[in-house]
Amino acid sequence: MPHRTIRTLVRTGLKPREDRTLADRLAASAAAPDGAHLRTADFTGWLAGRGREHAFRVDRIPFAALDGWSFEEGTGNLRHRTGRFFSVEGLHVTEKGEPHGEGPAAEWFQPTIRQPEVGLLGILAKEFDGVLHFLMQAKMEPGNPNLLQLSPTVQATRSNYTKAHRGAAVRHIDHFFGPGRGRVLVDSLQSEHGSWFFRKSNRNMVVEALGDVEPHEDFCWLTLGQLHALLHRDNTVNMDSRTVLACLPPATYPTLFGGPAAHEASALLGDTELLSWLTGERTRHHVRAEPVPLAGLPGWTLRDDAIGHDEGRYFEVVAVDVRADSREVSGWTQPLFAPVGRGVTAFLTREFDGVPHVLVHARVEGGFLDTVELGPTVQCTPGNHAHLPPERQPAFLGTVLAAGPERIRYEAVHAEEGGRFHHAESRYLVVDADEGTAPADPPPGYAWATPAQLSTLVRHGHYLNVQARTLLAILNALPGQAR
Repeated sequence: MPHRTIRTLVRTGLKPREDRTLADRLAASAAAPDGAHLRTADFTGWLAGRGREHAFRVDRIPFAALDGWSFEEGTGNLRHRTGRFFSVEGLHVTEKGEPHGEGPAAEWFQPTIRQPEVGLLGILAKEFDGVLHFLMQAKMEPGNPNLLQLSPTVQATRSNYTKAHRGAAVRHIDHFFGPGRGRVLVDSLQSEHGSWFFRKSNRNMVVEALGDVEPHEDFCWLTLGQLHALLHRDNTVNMDSRTVLACLPPATYPTLFGGPAAHEASALLGDTELLSWLTGERTRHHVRAEPVPLAGLPGWTLRDDAIGHDEGRYFEVVAVDVRADSREVSGWTQPLFAPVGRGVTAFLTREFDGVPHVLVHARVEGGFLDTVELGPTVQCTPGNHAHLPPERQPAFLGTVLAAGPERIRYEAVHAEEGGRFHHAESRYLVVDADEGTAPADPPPGYAWATPAQLSTLVRHGHYLNVQARTLLAILNALPGQAR
């Protein structure tokens, strides 16, 4: 019988369900402060050098100057002549948060980005000198405040990598598709900003290259330790890189939040309890989000150069002319969403019996595919709520804004998606709390979860929103060697 079992295993090619060596390999990479090809101290000079080698320019233009884009007759929706890329449409959202849909409903209208195709965010990995490195790209995005940031190896919509723009091919795309692709380490479908996109998803991948990778001046190999260090710098690691890094399994090394055993042993809510709570939140909220014509959208006004909210809040839709000789197409025009004010995005943290937890919020956003996703404790633009009385302002916002330096474990400014948003920045924080500021029994819509629980959930799509994924990547970047 044992002999037959061995023969069966060989014949069927059974594999272990999980690669138990990956966490150790990631730990070794996270512990490496410098890479085999580029020292961290030299990174700033390398990135600045890539900027000097290329010509970048982004100018605001009126909508009439858009090339290939126009407002559709009848609906007023802003579309590209090819029907590809994305469109700007209206959205009507109604939401009831009481059981069985009882109680007052929230209702609003807004422009939204509709981009039904799934994009690819892919990072290529490879060992050098026995240490796992990740291939990152110095990529220009028209909405980035400083234009050039560190992006994944591949960051492309389907329209781009199928060359709907008739430009150059996307570099390294073959490593992620087809029979010759590398060894998949991470692969999950994740949401984009539900406040601005309508049901948009991206495929987040990390693939280990099986053979040689063609070098290029705009790409560099970095260890996980280097990436963790760069996450502490303002506007350096772009949103797409952060969401992919968040999908990596946690490395097995002690962090500022305690050792791996503390992460894995227990939690205030067991995994099934946490999932049941989230399922209950999704059931409790009755959300109806329907695309409507952009023309005549209530509360919004079309001007020559912007679509803005009548009260000057939230965001504007603007148009830009872009010149970038490092991109697949060297020049184009497009719409962008431009927020009014800088956001604040934060996790409150506490330890319970020595086990670290973060306070997550079951967030409703009009563009989510599944009604609710787990978001940060605080995720808002404070200026949009300044006119409201304190009891109607976002919960825990005052706690985050009043936190002194002794309570702030992490703080940096990061830009959101630079391909669709213009200068959309948020101040990201991880803030210590106590029973007086964040009770163990939180208000409805909030729950305490461990970082390890979030890392388990993010292996699957549509559990953590994109802002929570950035904060998860940050939590994994808090070991002392990465500061």
